[in-house]
Amino acid sequence: MIRILIADDHAIVRKGLKQILLEHYTTAIIGEATDAETLINEIHNAAWDVVICDMSMPGRSGLDALHQIKQSSPKLPVLIMSMYPEDQYALRVLKAGASGYLSKETIHEDIIKAIDTVLLGRKFITPAIAEKLADAFDSGASTKLHENLSDREFDVFKLLAAGTSVTEIGEKLSLSATTVSTYRSRIMDKMNMRSNADLTRYALENGLI
Repeated sequence: MIRILIADDHAIVRKGLKQILLEHYTTAIIGEATDAETLINEIHNAAWDVVICDMSMPGRSGLDALHQIKQSSPKLPVLIMSMYPEDQYALRVLKAGASGYLSKETIHEDIIKAIDTVLLGRKFITPAIAEKLADAFDSGASTKLHENLSDREFDVFKLLAAGTSVTEIGEKLSLSATTVSTYRSRIMDKMNMRSNADLTRYALENGLI
């Protein structure tokens, strides 16, 4: 019997995934979490075979939760799903320890294959991600500015680009306003930008928000 934990703040997404999974894994136990904190608690309190986690949830991000999961349960396969294109996020989540990246646009087509793959101890990698990985090993390949950011800087960058204030970011990520401002300065330096408007323009041009 397979035990699958789904973390997403939208009930309709959880319901849809649960239906797809139960059609294939008829005896599966499907758990649900609405945010990162609940997800972490569920993992601590019960044994799961696979976790499917949304990248963007209220409070801590799925990427932040992934880091904590890998510390406490390094062998637990985690599939990260997002509405954003895989070419922008897949490498980052794989480097962070995810077993695969699923675009919400095609998740209904990929989810079963992805789970079967990670249960065998392998990474779920689509042809597009494989090409991106190959490019990453090409010494002549250009690196986009946001790819130089740490995962936490990347979280702050996305929120700044979306117009979120420093105070709101601090509350969302459980950081002090001073710490958020420090991250903002690092981001500006690494990306050679001067204002939040520059960050927003870059994010829009690169499909990050």
